[in-house]
Amino acid sequence: MAAFHKGGDSQLPDPSGIYRENFIAALDGVTRHLRSLTAMGCEGFDCSAENLERINAWGSSVISFDETLEEIYTDIDDCRRCKLSESRNHIVFGVGDPKARLVFIGEGPGYDEDQKGEPFVGAAGRLLNKIIQAMNLRREDVYICNIVKCRPPGNRNPLPGEIKTCIPFLKRQIAAIHPEFICTLGSVAVQSLLNIRDPVSKLRGNLYQYHNMTVIPTFHPAYLLRNPEKKRDVWEDMKKLMELQ
Repeated sequence: MAAFHKGGDSQLPDPSGIYRENFIAALDGVTRHLRSLTAMGCEGFDCSAENLERINAWGSSVISFDETLEEIYTDIDDCRRCKLSESRNHIVFGVGDPKARLVFIGEGPGYDEDQKGEPFVGAAGRLLNKIIQAMNLRREDVYICNIVKCRPPGNRNPLPGEIKTCIPFLKRQIAAIHPEFICTLGSVAVQSLLNIRDPVSKLRGNLYQYHNMTVIPTFHPAYLLRNPEKKRDVWEDMKKLMELQ
């Protein structure tokens, strides 16, 4: 199997649809940010020629939205957009190859991830590493992130409002990486990304599309730790993913 790296001849998906989503999410973020600045008494803004040119371009039919992961991370900054920020230790942004062909998406950081600031570093992360290695890949060959970037208290599932607030950053990460394949881990990840309600137990085994990127839903590694008999199902999903190469 060929490794999940982008070569010079790789055919990238058309990102125009996701750019429109990101643009709407960005406008919403700008609005909230300006309101918070106003509430703090700010009365002046940077109206340089460069920024005015950017604003004028917002109304054009063609949107240029080519940002890097570093720029997205800078935009998150010390995020206080939802209540998850009140109990977190670290924002857990993502890790791996910024040009990966394969992205793994979980639901949210756990205790170990919150302590270290890196996704999938606890027991579930060690199992994910074994899955990646079984695919003849390294952790550094893929990109790993979550639907929400802060740990929900008690490792509960993120709430709908928390997902709505945080998922624009995930979609911007996906747009910046341009992966060919996305593997969602658990029900929360696939439901949030594809905006569907079916559980992963019903969705796995099938392939889906997200802006011309192939989505492969499977069980979360934490679920496998509690239900080891489901490891065979996950391996079947990974074999299907490998066969697409």
